[in-house]
Amino acid sequence: MRTIFFVFFVFFVVPLIVFPIHVEAQRGQGGRGAAPTPQAAAPIDLTGTWVSMIVDEWRFRVSPQKGDIPYLPINNDARQIANAWDPAKDEAEGKQCKAYGAVGVMQRPGRIRITWDNPTTLKIEADAGTQTRLLHFGPAPADKGQPSWQGYSVAEWQMPGGGRRGAPAAGPQNGSLKVVTMNMLPGYIRKNGVPYSEKAVLTEHFNRLTGQEGEPYIAMTAFVEDPTYLNQPFIRTYTFKKQADASGWDPTPCWPR
Repeated sequence: MRTIFFVFFVFFVVPLIVFPIHVEAQRGQGGRGAAPTPQAAAPIDLTGTWVSMIVDEWRFRVSPQKGDIPYLPINNDARQIANAWDPAKDEAEGKQCKAYGAVGVMQRPGRIRITWDNPTTLKIEADAGTQTRLLHFGPAPADKGQPSWQGYSVAEWQMPGGGRRGAPAAGPQNGSLKVVTMNMLPGYIRKNGVPYSEKAVLTEHFNRLTGQEGEPYIAMTAFVEDPTYLNQPFIRTYTFKKQADASGWDPTPCWPR
């Protein structure tokens, strides 16, 4: 009788216990694996060398003159600072990069190069002013370090319908990149001395577009909020066209004039 019971237990009961454990282990390996990195989850490809397409506001972006400050939601304090702008003073104080901070550098004529610095950090290099921005995916640390021209940028992918940061579904993708930058040194919204303060927050949305002949573009919309100098957000869109190679890449130092 004991022999019959032992055979029944080994051949009928044990498989019922072991089999669910084995299945659950397989589910754990396939269904609860590591989440994809931001690089792997990217719904759009922003990497490459891109040239700035200045189709409007030429006089403000290329050769702004002192006192030429219309169409800006600035208060009286900002207006006085802009009208007193002295590029020689900036240069003498070692602040010739005030127009090449995170708010201003994307407005400058020239090229940007976007690469992955690591699987969780996008890097934007600008030949104007030889500046480098790092866009960090994930929560910002409590200690963001000392303020800098490029500040600290937090990035996240945004999917159609409100999805965020997940792995992309199969097939053609669409989405955008949102970047919020703070912890910046005071700088210039425009190169002719229109200021933003250390309290400014820059929010950018990067979208990849396709031209009529299949050529890739980036449309980047920037929102600058600053309780010190702005009465309302400063909003502009800047366009970049992708190049086949790095032709024309020309890193230059910050120039205050």
